[in-house]
Amino acid sequence: MRKFTFFTCFLACLFPVAGFAQYTGREAQAIARLERELKTDVANDALDGGISALIMKNDKVIWAKAFGYANRDTKKLADTGTIYRIASITKTFTATLMMMLVEDKVISLDDPAEKYVPEVKNIIGYNEDTKFTLRQLASHTSGLRRWSEMFTANIGPVGEWQKKLLLSLAQTQFESKPGKQWLYCDVGYCILGLALERAAGQPYMQMVKNRIIDPLHMTHTFFAPDDASLPNLAQGLYNPNGVVDTRIPLSQNSGMGYGVPNGGLFSTPTDLAKLVSTFITKTGLLSKESIRQMKLTPKGGKDYGLGLALDPQNNVNYFGHNGLIPGYSSQYLIDDDSKYAVILMRNYNVGFTNVIVTAYKLLDDI
Repeated sequence: MRKFTFFTCFLACLFPVAGFAQYTGREAQAIARLERELKTDVANDALDGGISALIMKNDKVIWAKAFGYANRDTKKLADTGTIYRIASITKTFTATLMMMLVEDKVISLDDPAEKYVPEVKNIIGYNEDTKFTLRQLASHTSGLRRWSEMFTANIGPVGEWQKKLLLSLAQTQFESKPGKQWLYCDVGYCILGLALERAAGQPYMQMVKNRIIDPLHMTHTFFAPDDASLPNLAQGLYNPNGVVDTRIPLSQNSGMGYGVPNGGLFSTPTDLAKLVSTFITKTGLLSKESIRQMKLTPKGGKDYGLGLALDPQNNVNYFGHNGLIPGYSSQYLIDDDSKYAVILMRNYNVGFTNVIVTAYKLLDDI
């Protein structure tokens, strides 16, 4: 029988846990394969980094485990309460907040962004034919290039992201006309975050905390680490070329310029599971209709709704989001049919495990 550890007891208090030992045969085989893969890959990567993983069914965690180290200098082991940067998974939070404001009738999805952020008129090539909407920003169909060309756009404290965004607009430009094609766009989500802030008359980060993080009791999710959270923050190991750099991830803890609504959050697998559960069985944050809207690909889009990546081409009802930032890789993925979900977080970028492929394989297997 599987040992019922203190950590399992802790999880049970934090989140509903469906008997860890009571797996179906298919679940047991899939989980055993995942454990072997993650354990072997982390060891073979030979970075002394770590990966934390979690599997849910319906709104319950059925398995959670970590492999390797959260900090290779102190040899602190990773666990499923280890804090990681979740990067672009933040976009799901921003899109969720957007739908909340739609439900409140504060905004409409087809409102032009210039209604709330008139400074978008400073974007290179902006005119009557290139006006874009909030829906287009959230679905990456605004036509904007991924980033501003301003060299320092992604540098600066988290509390000044709005200022950095506005400075960057004059060096932001279009790749195509709005609504014509899907172009993944980080600066677009920053514009969206500022639009939501101005429409509601409340700071974006405070709204995310008050309306999503706090109601879901996500006690280890935030935009900037404080002294209490630093001991549990995974050390970021940026290794795009095989050489590990810890300085860049460390320097970004205090902020990444305008990079807040598009990728600024820190979280843990157990915390993120609480948000994921709202897209599976719980509807406490959003109505079923709002969630349905988030899973629709709009005109000009491709395999992406509103803050949710979709996979209709492979005849599976999977959706979720990944995140990649110097020193961290993450993925959550939900099977809308079976109601299984998997969350993976790692404190390095390049390794034998591809967090996206691994998440898909787990849902296929289970």
